[in-house]
Amino acid sequence: MTIHTILKMGDPRLLRHAQPVTRFDTPELHQLVADLQDTMVAANGAGLAAPQIGVDLQVVLFGSGAPNPRYPDAPVVPRTVLVNPIITPLGDEEEEGWEGCLSVPGLRGVVPRWRRIRYQGFDERGLAIDRAAEGFHARVVQHETDHLLGILYPMRITDLRNFGFNEELFPDQKIEDD
Repeated sequence: MTIHTILKMGDPRLLRHAQPVTRFDTPELHQLVADLQDTMVAANGAGLAAPQIGVDLQVVLFGSGAPNPRYPDAPVVPRTVLVNPIITPLGDEEEEGWEGCLSVPGLRGVVPRWRRIRYQGFDERGLAIDRAAEGFHARVVQHETDHLLGILYPMRITDLRNFGFNEELFPDQKIEDD
């Protein structure tokens, strides 16, 4: 079990464009996925991207198939390893929603995202993934794949009045992002 330190906003490694994976089903790629899993679970994350642990590859892990303690009211997202993702909006409809990030601990903000998307890519073995998602599932995929482009959710906030510390925005909830 390997739990990595999660890089925080301000670290220049989070602003890079991640490199595509060129070799699948390797011990190194399987170890990276295991490390992402262990780190995400230890932090109660809804997802984690390889750049967040300092690995410059297009690999994200999201969902667990169970409710997430950081988003207790959100629908369950299936556990997915997504390599070299491509995101395509399905329609023009966007929706705003609260987001947090393990790389931006203690803060939440309202972020506009495509309501429905198609995501394509591969799993760690190189098997093709082609799915449609909507709502929270679509939001999680977009949030995690943004990390591969060097984008953190505060960069997408359109109204900074909807950005702040968890304890100020949600005083009746115990939200742990650290």
